Amino acid sequence: MAAPTAVVTDIEGTTTRISFVHDVLFPYARARLPDFLAQRGSEPEIAAALAEVRRLAPGTPELATLLSWMDADAKVTPLKTLQGLIWGEGYASGALHGELYADVAPSLRAWWVGGVRLYVYSSGSEAAQKLLFRHTQEGDLTGLFTGFFDTRVGAKREAASYVSIAAAAGLPGAEMLFLSDVGTELDAAAAAGWRTCQLLRPQDAAVPVPGHAHAATFDAVAAAFLLPAAIA
Repeated sequence: MAAPTAVVTDIEGTTTRISFVHDVLFPYARARLPDFLAQRGSEPEIAAALAEVRRLAPGTPELATLLSWMDADAKVTPLKTLQGLIWGEGYASGALHGELYADVAPSLRAWWVGGVRLYVYSSGSEAAQKLLFRHTQEGDLTGLFTGFFDTRVGAKREAASYVSIAAAAGLPGAEMLFLSDVGTELDAAAAAGWRTCQLLRPQDAAVPVPGHAHAATFDAVAAAFLLPAAIA
């Protein structure tokens, strides 16, 4: 089978250790959320996100709702928007730096040079995705990506989301490869006709799920799917 035309990658457990998100990014946003809302809540983008919070959880103070969503790791767009804005301040100040597994940046560069189109699809906001890849230890990688997708395109466990992404890319599902550590997300992509590979990062203790290829690193993904190999 020919190599995929496009690779769409998740972030948590795929390009980046899960603990970075849960132990670094989430606590950073939670600690700063009250002051952030108090100081910037009237700005248009933030006010729009808060209006959506009120629509989704009427009758409950916005801060209380947001904190409860954080506790539940809810994949809710206004929460992800606000977290991304807070993280943006952290990256700009140097308090935060994007973290990737060592094999990710060399592989992404090799795939890009080889003509593979690269995309991100994550529950984190598009802005948060770009911040992470802009501020990595390997430099700014955002120029390697053709596009970024978040929950505005749909939930990651729904096949329709992957149909929409393929349509946006102008490619048939059979030419799209989705990389994720989560079986239900891979199932949804496969239901949309995509090729799939589960990342089994030892540090994240992912459990293999049937029906999908498996790889421990992006180098192994390249070998399995005939993608360009990174040069050491």
